[in-house]
Amino acid sequence: MFARTITPTLLSLATEFPVVTITGPRQSGKTTLCRTTFPDKPYINLEQPETRQFAKEDPKGFLATIPDGAVLDEIQRVPDLLSYIQVLVDDKPAAGRFILTGSQQFEVMNTISQSLAGRTALLKLLPLSIEELTTAGVTASSSQLILNGFYPRIHSQRLNPTRVLSDYFETYVERDLRQLVTLKNLGLFEKFVRLCAGRVGQLLNLQGLGAEVGVSHSTAREWLTLLEASYVVFQLRPWHSNISKRLIKSPKIYFYDVGLASYLLGLETESHVGRDPLRGNLFENMAIIEALKYCYNRGKKGTVSFYRDSNGNEVDLLMEVGPDLFPVEIKSAETIVPEFFKGLVSFSKIAPKVLLGAGLVYGGTEQQKRTAGEVWPVARMHEMLDGVYCRETV
Repeated sequence: MFARTITPTLLSLATEFPVVTITGPRQSGKTTLCRTTFPDKPYINLEQPETRQFAKEDPKGFLATIPDGAVLDEIQRVPDLLSYIQVLVDDKPAAGRFILTGSQQFEVMNTISQSLAGRTALLKLLPLSIEELTTAGVTASSSQLILNGFYPRIHSQRLNPTRVLSDYFETYVERDLRQLVTLKNLGLFEKFVRLCAGRVGQLLNLQGLGAEVGVSHSTAREWLTLLEASYVVFQLRPWHSNISKRLIKSPKIYFYDVGLASYLLGLETESHVGRDPLRGNLFENMAIIEALKYCYNRGKKGTVSFYRDSNGNEVDLLMEVGPDLFPVEIKSAETIVPEFFKGLVSFSKIAPKVLLGAGLVYGGTEQQKRTAGEVWPVARMHEMLDGVYCRETV
């Protein structure tokens, strides 16, 4: 079992709010987190048909069996239950009464915004971070991490990632998608997802993507929304500012788990990763999601973006800390060359007054201080970000 960095934040929020809601991908560890953090609370899995039927048909009777609250897993399966929970916590607003989890972020969030606004704290739990793996004594090369991904079961049981991620994807298509929408052609959808993996770290062109699959632009957009809703893909939005009107406006596409992207690309060994033309993009994917994990695990918003202008000047990641920015360049190479700092230097001239320094994350092992920014190994990104947020609070 892995110690989760988010645990202190979860415990703290459970002393302040009557309800805490945790969303995240399936198998990211939400159930284990909740059951270990709140061992004395009743645990109820709404995926179980009999339990779900009871909760749907007789919500008052169902909740009467847990008057002091419970951990309710996969709350999106019975969204109407939230209205009844609202009545209960308004009547008896005891802190930490209900702990809810959900793996469909848009559906859960929409329902909560209607029923539990102001009554619940919201957290996101993504799969394991490199920080959590390191704390548990698990060390691996960048290529191993890209191949394995970060779902806890792969690491705790030392399973073959290709087999596990194949099952994960098949289960996702066959079960989760059918809860969200009826797909007429699963084959085309699967092709769409694999093509998304082939565009990881690249600007999103939905029209071109849809044309390659053989579906309309609107269908491609609907499918991308489904992938976002179920925590498969993540769109990194471009940074917008009044500084210039010549900024790129298209988002970039990444996967919440880089291992799943690797599986969809057909990578099965470390050597496959090492020589794949998209290795740099996959490394970038891993680092950007690590930044999200850092924020989410500490209860921060995780407002991130990227910068690119029409002249080709680019910074891979901009982390917003209040009104300030921390730009990060990401390189998979193990050796630093001056060219890597070009984007950081260019951006420092555009927004010098709001910068909290700058960072360069790479595939090597040494931490260095350079004039243009601090250099950090990807395995120590959390240390880099600790410094950023400490500077902000001073």
